Amino acid sequence: MNSPKLICITGLPATGKTTLARAYAERYKAVHLSSDQVRTELGLRGHYTPEAKRRVYDELLARVRNALEAGRDVVVDSVLPREALRKPFQEVAAACGATSWWVHLKISDATARTRLSRPRTDSEATFDVYEKLQEEWEVISVPHLCLQADTSSVEDLLRSLRQYISQRNSC
Repeated sequence: MNSPKLICITGLPATGKTTLARAYAERYKAVHLSSDQVRTELGLRGHYTPEAKRRVYDELLARVRNALEAGRDVVVDSVLPREALRKPFQEVAAACGATSWWVHLKISDATARTRLSRPRTDSEATFDVYEKLQEEWEVISVPHLCLQADTSSVEDLLRSLRQYISQRNSC
């Protein structure tokens, strides 16, 4: 039996994390977990204090662990701008015997401004939030796939992600 996979799709707001994560989860029968979804379920929309963020990430990590321990592949979508936020996901994957992959989605600032000017049901982020997180962003230190999401279709992004996972599996 193959070990379960943890695929973390990161990037600034409006980069298409949720769209790609949902498409991957549906196509490959993985569990899709989103920090925005967890925040909503915990009644923490609009709450971004350190304590509220910690509760969201703790719950997200618990759900990741449960799914991996059940042998399920998991795809997470969350901004995860700092290494300190990413590391617990790497640790949970290792503790569960799962392999992990990281994907960083990027878009142009112009695309972000356009996307964030429209109401979105899954996120409260504004362009100001996008710019703030852009300033805070820390380079992903582990091997990862970087994709320009505003110049590729979802099918192209899925194909690139699947190829990345296949190549790493064959090493």
